[in-house]
Amino acid sequence: MKVLALRCSPRGEGQSKSTLMLRHLTEGMRAAGANVEEVDLRKKTVKNCIGCFTCWTKTPGVCIHKDDMTNELFAKWLEADLVIYATPLYHFLMTATMKAFVERTLPVLQPFFDDQEGHTFHPLRHKHPRFAILCVAGFPEDTVFDQLSYWAQSVYGQHGLVAAEIYRANAEVLTNPALKDKADAILEATRKAGQELVEVGEVSAETMAEIKQEIVEDRDMWKTLGNLFWKTCISEGVTPKEFQEKKIVPRPDSIKTFLLIMSMGFNPENAGDTEAVLQFRFTGEEEGLCFIEIKNAKVSVFEGQADEPTLTVDAPFEVWMDIMAGKLDGQQAFMDGKYKVSGDLALLTRMNELFG
Repeated sequence: MKVLALRCSPRGEGQSKSTLMLRHLTEGMRAAGANVEEVDLRKKTVKNCIGCFTCWTKTPGVCIHKDDMTNELFAKWLEADLVIYATPLYHFLMTATMKAFVERTLPVLQPFFDDQEGHTFHPLRHKHPRFAILCVAGFPEDTVFDQLSYWAQSVYGQHGLVAAEIYRANAEVLTNPALKDKADAILEATRKAGQELVEVGEVSAETMAEIKQEIVEDRDMWKTLGNLFWKTCISEGVTPKEFQEKKIVPRPDSIKTFLLIMSMGFNPENAGDTEAVLQFRFTGEEEGLCFIEIKNAKVSVFEGQADEPTLTVDAPFEVWMDIMAGKLDGQQAFMDGKYKVSGDLALLTRMNELFG
């Protein structure tokens, strides 16, 4: 099988989740013996279709544009047994880059009108390759893909050209370390889907269910984290990419989000056999009590007063959050008397280790 895998995300390696999933899909295809060529459309010149219909009249089957689509990609597209359209969801459809490519496949059609069971269509000039859509979205609901799926099925479904529709909602969390086990399972299922597409021409219901499995148990919690992330980006004046490059920590804006960030940042490997209860007494912007329990390489968080805390931190909320966000040096702030501690001071020196 000859496969042409097209990717169009404007985000590069490490950020693009559609590229991440495509990599695993094509790994499965190659393992099944397919000849796979991947093309990054960002690096190609594919001009917009101008609706001149030259490819239907003056030069049948040949576009008027002399760019990478005409000189290279259209021929590869025609020769492929299967084409993969890998795209992030933009405004509930494929990106403009991918849409431009799809529109430029117009020369595959003839201009005449034909009819089948009440549906008008243009007859093919050449054999149209089967294709699979691989699309990711940040929203958690699968319904965000409905418009894209409708386009695929209404235009191509009746002709049997849609080999698979692989949709992954909540894809932004695929690279979150706290969700590594589920992310690995999803990516392994994507690899298996590639193998199935080559071997049997479709993706099994079981494999698709693995790809689309719920990756987070508490959607409200992740929405809270997402909003905190964007608030921090705005307050720091950075883009998501810069946020990642500068290793910025989302700045909690309440005791609830503080506990959430601490639980997400817990490092069980570094914790080892540590057993401790960290009590926090906050004043200032947010007043209240909360504590964190570490036991059996797991972390639990609670609001209120612990019975027997191992370490107690008394601090203005804004001071401790600035320390978490890297705006204040924790050791220097302690020496300056900006917060107080009591109990096992050794735990204080291990905070970055335990909650990296």
